[in-house]
Amino acid sequence: MKKAIFPGSFDPFHLGHLDILKRALPLFDEIVLAIGENSSKKYLFPLEKRLKMLNKLFENEPKVSVKSYSGLTARFCEQEGIQHILRGLRSSNDFDYEKSIAQLNNALSPNLDTLFFISPPHLSHVSSSIVREIMINNGDARQFLPQAFENFI
Repeated sequence: MKKAIFPGSFDPFHLGHLDILKRALPLFDEIVLAIGENSSKKYLFPLEKRLKMLNKLFENEPKVSVKSYSGLTARFCEQEGIQHILRGLRSSNDFDYEKSIAQLNNALSPNLDTLFFISPPHLSHVSSSIVREIMINNGDARQFLPQAFENFI
């Protein structure tokens, strides 16, 4: 069984994330959408709300499961029997950062590979931090979010 993880804080989960997940679905038997908890981050949405939103969004997609975890992604992957990490790249800056993390994850767990998905041009400017900033300042961020989230926001 080919199993992948798409880790992130997903605060919020936006159309760029959705694009990566949809493109990866045909490649795997299961994708774990894993909300990582980072004690040094301040979140807009509490973990329970993010879990609820993502479970609702993917309720009709049997190949997607939604989980949360804390600690090292590589350790979570070992516990869950996951062999692949999915990451998105919007720019060359993302590549440099993500490459280092991929190499460290592989050093911690040699059977763990990272697959990079390059953002399409129309989504390359979308990031959770920008969408979050729009929302915090009472802007309309709906154009960057899955339509199913309208009831949560």
